[in-house]
Amino acid sequence: MKITLSYGGGGKETNKLINELFYKYFDNEILTKSEDAAIIEGSERLAFTTDSFTVSPIFFNGGDIGKLSVVGTCNDLAMMGAKPKYLTCGFMIEEGLEFDELEKIVKSMAEELKKTGAKIVAGDTKVVPAGSVDKIFINTSGIGEVIRPGISASNLKKGDKILVSGDIGRHGTVIMAHRYGVETELKSDCKLLWDEVKALIDAGLDIKALRDATRGGISAVLNEWSEASGVGIEIEEEKLPISDEVVGLCEIFGFEPMDLANEGTFIVAVSEKDALKAEEILKSFNQNASIIGEVTDNDKVILKSPWGTKRVIELPKGELLPRIC
Repeated sequence: MKITLSYGGGGKETNKLINELFYKYFDNEILTKSEDAAIIEGSERLAFTTDSFTVSPIFFNGGDIGKLSVVGTCNDLAMMGAKPKYLTCGFMIEEGLEFDELEKIVKSMAEELKKTGAKIVAGDTKVVPAGSVDKIFINTSGIGEVIRPGISASNLKKGDKILVSGDIGRHGTVIMAHRYGVETELKSDCKLLWDEVKALIDAGLDIKALRDATRGGISAVLNEWSEASGVGIEIEEEKLPISDEVVGLCEIFGFEPMDLANEGTFIVAVSEKDALKAEEILKSFNQNASIIGEVTDNDKVILKSPWGTKRVIELPKGELLPRIC
C-alpha cells in the first residue's frame, strides 16, 4: 500500500492514518484524546500544538502561507480555550525563491503575531535544492495559556446546541478558484479566532467543545465530535451560512461546501440554555454566525433539509483539494 494524497485530506483516510499508524506507535493518554492541542499539566496549565503548512499557491485572496501558519497554530490553541503565547517556526525554502516573496511572507506573520500578542521564540531555516519542495513549507509549534479548562470533543450531551461562527467553505473555495484559474472576488476567511473565543469565555457560557473547521470542513468536525462523545448530531440545512459565491463555484466543480476547508471559522457546542447568548456574541463578530443544529442520542451526523428529508453526513473521502493549508 502506498500513501496517496487522500491521506492528507482531513477525511476518512487521514483518520485511518492517525488511528492505525501514528496512535499505534505513539500511543499515550494525551495524544489519543485527539484534540486540537494537547493540555499539559504543570505549574500552570498549558496547551501545546504543532502544524505544517504547504498551501499552493503561497499567495491567495485573503492571505498567504505566512499568515496561514500563524493563524492556523494560534487557532488550534484557541480551540482549547488557550491564549496563544509562544510559537516556534521552521522554514523549508526552495532554492530560487525570490527574497521579496520571503520577506512578504515573514512580514505577514509578524502582523498576525501583533494582533494576538504571541511571539516567535525559536526557529530553524533550511534551504533545499530546486525541486525538493514547492517554493516554501512552514512548520510551526505553539504554546498557549489555558484560560478556560475542560473544553473537549468528548463533552457533548443530548440537547447541546451546535453553532458556526461564520459562513463556511470560503478558504477551500478560494484555493480551488486559484487552481482552476477562475476569477473571483471571494476572499479566504483566514483570520485569528482568539477574540471570538475569549468573548464566549468572558460571558461565562457553558462551552462544551470548540474546533476550527480546517481540512475536511464542518463535515469532518461534526463526525469527529460524534465519535468522540458517542452521540449523534442533527444539522438544519437551511441554517448553514454559505455565500452565493461558494455555492456557485461548488456547483460548477462538484464540491460540497460542508467538506471544504475554513481557516477563520469554527464550530462550537454549548448547553442549550446558552445557545442564544452564544449566537448573539458570535454575530457581533460576524453576522453570518448561526445556531445550526443540536446533539441527539443516535450515533450519526444527519443533515435535515427544509422539506423534512434527512441524509447522513459522513467523513469526506478521497482527496478533494491537496495542499490547501
